[in-house]
Amino acid sequence: MDPVTTTRISIRRATRADAEAVTAVFLASRAAAMPYLPRLHSDAATAAWIRDVVLAHSTVWVAVDGAEVVGFSALDGSELDHLYLHPDACRRGIGSRLLRIAVDAAPNALRLRVFQRNTAARAFYEHHGFVAVDHDDGTRNEENEPDMTYQLGKR
Repeated sequence: MDPVTTTRISIRRATRADAEAVTAVFLASRAAAMPYLPRLHSDAATAAWIRDVVLAHSTVWVAVDGAEVVGFSALDGSELDHLYLHPDACRRGIGSRLLRIAVDAAPNALRLRVFQRNTAARAFYEHHGFVAVDHDDGTRNEENEPDMTYQLGKR
């Protein structure tokens, strides 16, 4: 185990009851890590999307510290749609644990998209063996932010 990882962290499948906590992690993480992104939706609309789309149609895991959700990942088939940590939970090995679970659960090579300017996320995925397979000018996401696709083959 990574020496900076706390042993209090547990990871479990998310339930609909986690929607509020997952939304809070999503909003806090994006605000801290990607302040350049436009806020396109209200907090209430984001919460409804997390509850009715993400939790309803993806395999979602939450990382829990004590009783508090501090991170989550969402897998849709072979696509890692989301991996977010609360800013206070970074650099504790939690993201690596969530990623390992998604890699193990993906039926084929795992793919994900990341904004090109999100250099911390890019470094994280590259550290875990992901390789960039394409770049886009932002026309495929609602933020219109240039992104790229990363892939990791099954090991």
